[in-house]
Amino acid sequence: MKQKIAHIALLVGDYDDAITFYTQKLHFDLIEDIKLSEDKRWVLIAPKETVGFSLLLAKADNEEQKTRVGNQTGGRVFLFLNTDDFERDYQNLIDNKVAIIRKPIEQAYGKVAVFADLYGNLWDLIERKEIL
Repeated sequence: MKQKIAHIALLVGDYDDAITFYTQKLHFDLIEDIKLSEDKRWVLIAPKETVGFSLLLAKADNEEQKTRVGNQTGGRVFLFLNTDDFERDYQNLIDNKVAIIRKPIEQAYGKVAVFADLYGNLWDLIERKEIL
């Protein structure tokens, strides 16, 4: 049996605001943007050169979902963005005025900083150490 996780739903307040943030500030690719109904779209984004996985931007459409926008994990880091060049991508966050929640530190697994997206979801930016 071959299985994989293809998408994770990320609740957003507005499709276009989220697309703008992720494509212009984080330089993600917009993979798909398909209108499903008057209020619902199928929107997939992913970091450049990502294969087989993407985030599904899901617009909150009821009061319960709206309370979860920006806090799907109860205040914990939700998503983990690995990079091959921490300094380049951290500087990109600074240049694009993305909220830095925790400045870079060295951990046993690599260099990491925490940032927030436009809704407050917490992300780790990580450059992993090579394990010998």
